Amino acid sequence: MPSVMGLLEERERAARQRVEVLQAELQEAEAAWERFVIARQTVAEVLAEPAAGEEVPPAGAAGERPARVVGAVPGSVVPVWREGLALDSLAPDYQRLVEVLAGSGEEMDCRQLAAALGLEVVAAKVEGVRSKVKRLAARGWLAEERPGIFSVLAGRAGDS
Repeated sequence: MPSVMGLLEERERAARQRVEVLQAELQEAEAAWERFVIARQTVAEVLAEPAAGEEVPPAGAAGERPARVVGAVPGSVVPVWREGLALDSLAPDYQRLVEVLAGSGEEMDCRQLAAALGLEVVAAKVEGVRSKVKRLAARGWLAEERPGIFSVLAGRAGDS
């Protein structure tokens, strides 16, 4: 009859082997996921830049209308902010974020923003807000002077 200690050691060994297999699978899945994230970010950056040889018109030239992206829809790429670019060039979710920040007149963190948008203040919703405001800050629409605290930069709230 096998000893209790022997049975426990055998089960421990089997569990350790299973953990090692799962950790290897997890590392492979994380590497694939990171490649997709990088690819998506790269494509978004490329799409946000003007095409080669295409000139960006000077902002504010006499008689010109502000630059607009017609029909920004959910899922649209967030353009890099430039003078004359209207708030309606952003997808509706991004417009709401900028409007909420502009309307509050103060800096807000992602939890406060989620609550101001009428979302449940749960991790999934807060992380969704965080990814959007980080993207807006990276593209010049918002300021993040302290980590996690966002505000609207002057002239970017669509008050023109």
